[in-house]
Amino acid sequence: MKKKWASIKANLPAAVLLAVLVLFWELVSRTAGIAEYILPAPSAIAVSLADNYSLLLEHAGVTLSAVLSGLALAVVVALLLATAMDRWATLKQAVYPVLVISQAIPIFALAPLMLIWFGVGLLPKVLIVALVCFFPLAVNLVEGFDQVDREAVELMQTMHADRWMIMRSVQLPSALPYFFSGLKIAATYSVLGAIIGEWLGARAGLGIYMLRAMNSFRTSDLFASIIVVIILSLAFFKLVEVSGWLVMPWRRKTHKISED
Repeated sequence: MKKKWASIKANLPAAVLLAVLVLFWELVSRTAGIAEYILPAPSAIAVSLADNYSLLLEHAGVTLSAVLSGLALAVVVALLLATAMDRWATLKQAVYPVLVISQAIPIFALAPLMLIWFGVGLLPKVLIVALVCFFPLAVNLVEGFDQVDREAVELMQTMHADRWMIMRSVQLPSALPYFFSGLKIAATYSVLGAIIGEWLGARAGLGIYMLRAMNSFRTSDLFASIIVVIILSLAFFKLVEVSGWLVMPWRRKTHKISED
């Protein structure tokens, strides 16, 4: 009971501030005579959400397919590359600076190339999402492997453990906290990556819904799609957080459960 109250108390200031901002927004929109196509009231956005619920779900499904595929691809490639970089120091010295330099290239510069090379189907959006998510995953995994207890590795080697056993028993558990930290960032960015890909060329998706709403000056519909994007990003973040809690039981905080 105390734990639940502490959680509510910690989130209460943010909830109150958000409610005040929404109320202020509603009052300004209604009393200042601002045109709805410039700044719709929160109530108008809520109506748009309700009226276009099924259509938003349809476009969200298209976006989610790119997000999940791209995020999965980024995880696999980052894990393989980080493992190889941990295994061969020369490879790490060669590849790591290139990874850092690659972040200076704007994704908006690469996205058109993906569309030119692969068309406007699902593949270019998946690749864009993978590019957006890859760097935080790879860097955090490399950092996690660097923090592995070398004495524990040497102990496993003296016990004639093979490389896979050492990886499974020592290296991966040590790197998992870093992996999930990077995955939280990547999961949040993944929705943005899919939206960028859809802006540059797609037939469906939340990005296309946004463009159509913007071009027809349906600003309330545009805000409604932004809210859906925010919800998806927060849902992915929470899903990663819960997954980390389940996968790493040794990091769970122990609390005494008291019953009133």
